[in-house]
Amino acid sequence: MKTGFLQPSAPGHDAAGTPADPQAAAIVEWADLAPTPGAGNTLDGEQLLVRARAFAEPLLSHQRFDTGEHALRHADGVSAILKGIGAPPALQAVAYLVYAGEYLTPAEEVIGRAFGQDVADLVGATRKLVQVQRSARDALGDQADGPLPAEQVERIRKMLLAFSRDLRVVLLRLASRLQTLRHYAESKLPCPRALARESMQVFAPLANRLGIWQIKWELEDLSFRFLQPDTYKSIARMLDETRVARERSVEAARVRLQDTLRAAGIDAQVQGRPKHLYSIWKKMQGKDLPIERVFDVQALRVIVPDVHACYEALSRVHELWRPLPDEFSDYIARPKANGYQSLHTVVLDDAGRPIEIQLRTQAMHEHAESGVAAHWAYKEAGAKGYAGVHAAGEFESRVAEARKTVLRQLLAWERDLAQADATGQQGGAGLFDDRIYVFTPEGTIIDLPLGATPVDFAYTVHTNLGHRCRGARVDGAMVPLNTPLSSGQTVEVIAAKEGGPSMDWLNPELGYVRSPRARAKVRAWFNALAQQATIAKGRDAVEKLLQRAGKTALKLDDLAAQLGFRAADALFEVVGKDEYSLRNIEAVLKPAEPAPDADQLIAQRLSRGDTAAAPAAGKGVLVVGMDSLLTQLARCCKPAPGDNIGGYVTRGKGVAVHRADCSNLRQMAGRHPERVIPVAWGAQPTDKSGLYSVDVQVEAHDRPGLLRDVCDAFAQGKAHVSAMQSQSHRDHVTITLTVQTTDTARLAPVLSKVGQVGGVIRARRK
Repeated sequence: MKTGFLQPSAPGHDAAGTPADPQAAAIVEWADLAPTPGAGNTLDGEQLLVRARAFAEPLLSHQRFDTGEHALRHADGVSAILKGIGAPPALQAVAYLVYAGEYLTPAEEVIGRAFGQDVADLVGATRKLVQVQRSARDALGDQADGPLPAEQVERIRKMLLAFSRDLRVVLLRLASRLQTLRHYAESKLPCPRALARESMQVFAPLANRLGIWQIKWELEDLSFRFLQPDTYKSIARMLDETRVARERSVEAARVRLQDTLRAAGIDAQVQGRPKHLYSIWKKMQGKDLPIERVFDVQALRVIVPDVHACYEALSRVHELWRPLPDEFSDYIARPKANGYQSLHTVVLDDAGRPIEIQLRTQAMHEHAESGVAAHWAYKEAGAKGYAGVHAAGEFESRVAEARKTVLRQLLAWERDLAQADATGQQGGAGLFDDRIYVFTPEGTIIDLPLGATPVDFAYTVHTNLGHRCRGARVDGAMVPLNTPLSSGQTVEVIAAKEGGPSMDWLNPELGYVRSPRARAKVRAWFNALAQQATIAKGRDAVEKLLQRAGKTALKLDDLAAQLGFRAADALFEVVGKDEYSLRNIEAVLKPAEPAPDADQLIAQRLSRGDTAAAPAAGKGVLVVGMDSLLTQLARCCKPAPGDNIGGYVTRGKGVAVHRADCSNLRQMAGRHPERVIPVAWGAQPTDKSGLYSVDVQVEAHDRPGLLRDVCDAFAQGKAHVSAMQSQSHRDHVTITLTVQTTDTARLAPVLSKVGQVGGVIRARRK
């Protein structure tokens, strides 16, 4: 059963014929209200509550939850519960907007324009939390009672963190859950066990930990009613049978104590304190008492003006009835962790029946009933301040401390669950076994892995803060940077104005860094330093080469692009790593030779009709019918002796010699067949002028040092690499190299040797 979400009603019109579009109706209603809060339009809490209900009413009035409850009635109930525990009207207003948001698109944006960003953020956080809870119940289903499964535990963890980040979410969710249980009780509909179980195991303990007793006992009783209906009915029936006698006895004790305190001059309210069904059942189970013995216990509460009156009234109680020494607890001198304060004592009346008595001030009583809700009283306090706080800064520190208190209570609850699970009692697996939660000095919660240090904390807050971290204070005390942190601590980082991390932080034996994220950031900083040094080394080498060649005016980025690199730094890096030869740069810097115009050569060839082969002014190439004709080897296919070749007379650049299978030659021959002439390889010179540039393509798996190893293989085969470029895709790289060789026959064994380099897939002529 998915609880807390609206199901759309059937489309159509209402009885008056008005369009039943909830959002349109809301906009119409909203047009009649006062302007949105803004500059000069500040609304108090009551006005905001009225506006919120008017805004939500047309959206919710005809809708139902899948529990069967009317949506608007649910929102009214949540608002009333919040009011009952002292929450301000501004927070009560959010109860309406959370559910109205289901029919607004986008919800947070619309609510933000109408009510402000703070309200919109709270609505958004609460709606997300409802989704987490719904997923948790779906995963849990109607399983048998017992420890919470892992899926539920993880979702509870998220829920608790959401609670601790914004305390107002606590009240909204507790009030919403209580209203849902009330609906099931009033409607007599069967309550899903998953929902009742979650209420008992998650929400009621949370309310108890936060001191919201008023909600805690009702959640327990209603959950108990749905989880163990037979036991609940049995206890309720027996309570009803003895109700008159018990009420008479309690009233007699109340009147007697009231008169005694009045006679002593103590201004006190003495109230009969109800015993709740779940607490009765727990006492029966915990102390192995029969139900009659539990019913004999009478309970009174005494409320006095101040602490001094608490102790004075206690002395009068002990004079009136005989106290049981082992049953006295002073929670005023030693408050509970959730801030609860009161004096507890048990006395025996004249008939020997025990009377449990609590003595407290009115402020203590309000805190005991409302708990964390007291922190929102400032909404109503205004200029008068709250709880003695008058300065804005002091109030902010009080709220930050309250947030820390909430998280510490949640962590303490988790420890209770873990201990209960270890002893085989009903509970859940440790929610925070692998995480810790600490605070910044401003009260922000930081989520860290177990064993994290102040260095991990600093890097989680900000990378730059981590780099500059030099010391830390934990709860105000200086600690070493490798000190493991614990949940609930407040951590302050002492940072230098500039600087970087220490190499010691990467040593796992020293224990400075625990989280992989922080370790990666430290390593990245040192890697960046090494890269900068390599680039500087390469830049220096390239600039010196340009000075020797008289090319200092050449733009470095243009040079890098000409060599096949994306940027100058990429060129400098491979040069700095000795993975790229400076000779490749020297080859690019040589000026190109001017080429003659060849248009007249075509006419000469056609007029002579000579087919005799004549040596050309090229590298060992014979051009048929041409004397001293300028030739150049085509760059597209880069022929070399051993290749079948053909010639093409260009415009102004002589004869371009192509490989016979060159696609460019075939295309040009198709367009201008008259320009194609036969050529052949002639005698090859024996000096360095007999070297030919050919393109070789190497495909390989990328790895460090690959370029160096490939170049070394060519060097060992006496094939000089004059240019190189590479393209990478993931871990695969394609390298294109221009290699100097005398003929293709000598290139074949070199390619075979390159193919044996580690990581190379294949090496072939391009």
